[in-house]
Amino acid sequence: MQPLTERTSLAEEVHARLVDAMVSGSLPPGTPLRQERLAEELNVSRQPIIQALGMLRRDGLIEPAGRRGYKVAPVDAALVRHVYDVRAALDGLAAGLAAARPDAVRRDVLLAEEEAGRQALAGGDVPALVDADIAFHQKIYALSDNPLLPEASAAVWRHIRRVMRAVLEKRAARASVWQEHAGIAAAIRDGDAALARQLAERHALGAADQLIRWMTEQPDTETHTKTTQPVRFGSVLG
Repeated sequence: MQPLTERTSLAEEVHARLVDAMVSGSLPPGTPLRQERLAEELNVSRQPIIQALGMLRRDGLIEPAGRRGYKVAPVDAALVRHVYDVRAALDGLAAGLAAARPDAVRRDVLLAEEEAGRQALAGGDVPALVDADIAFHQKIYALSDNPLLPEASAAVWRHIRRVMRAVLEKRAARASVWQEHAGIAAAIRDGDAALARQLAERHALGAADQLIRWMTEQPDTETHTKTTQPVRFGSVLG
C-alpha cells in the first residue's frame, strides 16, 4: 500500500479509500476500524481519519463499536429494502428521462454496457459483474441529462455495491438480470418513457425481493457476525 500524500481534501481521500475497501469486500461487514491503526497504515494524522470516519457514519457504512471505535455496518434485509426502495425511484426517473431524449441521443445507447454485462456473466467474474451492473445504470443516469441524479444517487450506490458484492460472493448471478437490462435499454432506445420507467422500477424492486429472499432462506453469517480477529489494513487498502 502506498502512503497517502498531503492534500487539501485528505479526509475525502481517506473516505474514498475506505469506501473502496468496503465495497470491494476487502473490509467485510463487522470489520473493526481503529483510528490509530488507520492513521499509521495510511501515513496520515488522526484528524483526517476522524473526519473520514464521521463521513462514513453519516453514509451509514459504519457504526460505533466500543470506546473510540467503529465497525463496518452489516448488510442485512432491512438495509436492502431501504436502499432499493430509493434506488427504484431514482432508476425509474432516470430511465424515463433518458427515453424522452431526442432520437439521435438515444438511438444506439447502452449496447456496449449490455455486452460488458453478458461477458462478465458468462465468465462468472463477480467484480466485473458488479462493475458492469453499475456502469449500465450510471449510463442511464448520464443519459437522463439531469446533472443532479448522479450526485443524489452516490450514497445509495455505495450501499448497493456492498450488497451486490456480499450476495454474489455466495450466490450465482441471475441471467434474468441482464435480460431485464435489455428490456430497459430497448425501451429507452424506442423512446417509450413510460415503459422505461416502469421496467426500471420493477427491476430494482425485483432485485430487492430476490436478495431478501436469499438472505432469509440461508442467512449469511459473514454478513451478520462480528469480525473477531484484527484486520491488517495494509493488506486490504493497498
